[in-house]
Amino acid sequence: MEVLRQARSQLAELTGMTAESVSSFEQTEQGWALEVEVLELERVPDTMSLMASYQVELDGQGQLTGYRRVRRYERGRSDSRRSGR
Repeated sequence: MEVLRQARSQLAELTGMTAESVSSFEQTEQGWALEVEVLELERVPDTMSLMASYQVELDGQGQLTGYRRVRRYERGRSDSRRSGR
């Protein structure tokens, strides 16, 4: 759990955006791979806010080694391409 908290905190510090949740994570040979959901642009109503998924890589000690945005979406929309993930 501490690794997840550190990842969210480090990503928020680097991007200046709020990391809302971790939608997936797995241990890799190099450390950890996570997908983090981030609030990119707050709108009214909230369901129209712009969200993004970031792929985040951490070393074995939980230090962020890289990240990249993999998709953007409105909070209120489902993504049929990603069903079952």
